[in-house]
Amino acid sequence: MGAKPQKQVSTDWSQKLAYAIGLIATDGCLSGDGRHINFTSKDKSLVRTFKDCLGLKNVIGKKAGGYANKSNCYRVQFGDVNFYKWLVGIGLSPRKSKTIGELKIPNRYFFDFLRGSFDGDGSCYSYWDPRWKSSFMFYFTLNSASLSHLQWLRNKLKNLSGIKGYISSGGKRGTWYLRYAKKETRKVIKKIYYEKNLPHLERKYKKLSSILKQDGVK
Repeated sequence: MGAKPQKQVSTDWSQKLAYAIGLIATDGCLSGDGRHINFTSKDKSLVRTFKDCLGLKNVIGKKAGGYANKSNCYRVQFGDVNFYKWLVGIGLSPRKSKTIGELKIPNRYFFDFLRGSFDGDGSCYSYWDPRWKSSFMFYFTLNSASLSHLQWLRNKLKNLSGIKGYISSGGKRGTWYLRYAKKETRKVIKKIYYEKNLPHLERKYKKLSSILKQDGVK
């Protein structure tokens, strides 16, 4: 008897699907064969969460080096023609890093998508500003090689939550950054972690929580 075929991924919008799309849009890849999708991360737990969100049973493999200058990464790859075509239909494509733009994400699930984007390729950082007494600063950042994608994200966030942020260039590295400072970061955090037990990367959630605690916000 042959191997049991992989169950097709559901394309019915949900919190989990939107989050997984955020991961694919950042650290995922559509192969050129019109069938396979893979997701790679240095966090094995994030790959497990990705599998759970899409209902995948595929084995997680290990990939050493050659991925965004990272070593010892984990990867899951699966084939699903219908899901692949659906992803292309919402705006994703092979070799998307510099060409990705607007994606067709329902407003209801946009912040689940954004949480996935943050967990895939976002960051947060904080510091004490030496120019001002007791001035603790922190930022929520999303980065991409595609300026048009960050412009779309910025416009969506502005329309849905009234925050503006700003985009800056990473210079020769060819990366663009969408940043939100202290006051706006608080609003973003409330939006993407709007209830308990949502799929997320625990490492980044704990870092954000630590930053807010240090700032005196519970």
